[in-house]
Amino acid sequence: MIQAIIDWFGSSAGQSVLFSAVKILGVFSVLMFIVAYAVWVERKVSAAIQDRHGPNRVGIFGLLQPAADAIKAFLKEDFTPAHVRKVYYWLAPAIVMIPSLLTIAIIPFGSLIGSQKMIIADLNVGVLYTFGIVSLGVYGIVLAGYAARSKYPFIGGIRSSAQMISYEIAMGMSVIPLFLIAGGLDVQQLSAAWQELLEGTSGLNLNRLVTWQAANGWLIFYAPFSFVVFLAAMFAETNRMPFDMPESEQELAGGYNVEYSSMKFALFFMGEYANMILASAMMVTLFFGGWSRPNHGSGFNAWRHAHRDFSGEGVCVPVAVHLGALDVAALPV
Repeated sequence: MIQAIIDWFGSSAGQSVLFSAVKILGVFSVLMFIVAYAVWVERKVSAAIQDRHGPNRVGIFGLLQPAADAIKAFLKEDFTPAHVRKVYYWLAPAIVMIPSLLTIAIIPFGSLIGSQKMIIADLNVGVLYTFGIVSLGVYGIVLAGYAARSKYPFIGGIRSSAQMISYEIAMGMSVIPLFLIAGGLDVQQLSAAWQELLEGTSGLNLNRLVTWQAANGWLIFYAPFSFVVFLAAMFAETNRMPFDMPESEQELAGGYNVEYSSMKFALFFMGEYANMILASAMMVTLFFGGWSRPNHGSGFNAWRHAHRDFSGEGVCVPVAVHLGALDVAALPV
C-alpha cells in the first residue's frame, strides 16, 4: 500500500497534485500573513495620524498583535443572538471569505519551476473567472444584513448591494481595452521559454498579458483611463474609504457586521483585507507587468507607441471603451 502511494506520487499525475498542494499551501500562508500585518500597518498609520501609539504591548513595536488578535478571536465566546435568521447568519461570513481564497488561484506569481507553472489554476478565462467569483462576495454582506433582523445591519446590506454591483460593471469594462491592446500577441515570435509558459493558453489568459507587457511595456502607459477607473472601482469593491458606506461607523455603528462577534466577525475582516490584497495583485498583473521584470525605457517607449497614431481601432476602440466605462461609473445607483 505504501509503495503504491510512493509510486503514484512519482508519476506525472501525482507530481502535479503534489505541486498544486504545495502552491496552494504556500500562497494561502503568504496571503494570511499579509492580511494579518496589513491590519497592523493600518492601525499603526491611523494611530500616527491621530497622535496615538497604536499596537505596542505585544512584542517589539506590537508586531505580535496579529497573533494575539487571532487567539482572542478563536477563544472569545461565539454568541448567536436569538432573534437572527440562524442559517443565513452562519452562512454569511463564509460567503464573504471564500471568494477571496478562490480568486487568488488565477494570479500568476512567477514563470516556471521545472515544468510547473507558478500559478495555481492557469485558466484561459482567468479574468472572467475573477469577476464571476468576486461578484459572489456581495451575497455574504447582503445575507449578513438580512439575517440580523436589525435596522443598521439591514441598511448596510442594502447599501452594499447597490454599491458593489454598480462598480463591478465599471471594473469589468475597464479591463476590456487591455485585452484589445494585447490581443495581437504572436506567440510564435517569442522565445522557447515564453512559448512553453503560454502553451495551450488563449487571449483572456493573464500570463499572456504579463508576456505582452514584458515585451512592450506596462499597460498603464497604454490605458491610463482604464487604470483610473479600475482603481476607483477597486476601492469601492473592497469597501474602503471613501466607499465605506456598507459599514459607515459614523451612521450605522459598523453596518452589516453589528450582530457578529468572535470568529465570525473576524472572517468578515479577513475577507475584506484579503480582497484588498487580491485586488492589488490583480492591478499589478493587469497594469504593471505582473511578475515580469520591467524593461529599461519601456515606459517612455510604451507611451510613445500608444500615442503615435490617433486613427484606427488601435486607439479609437480602447478610448471609446474608456469613455464608456467612465459613463457607467457615473450612473446613479
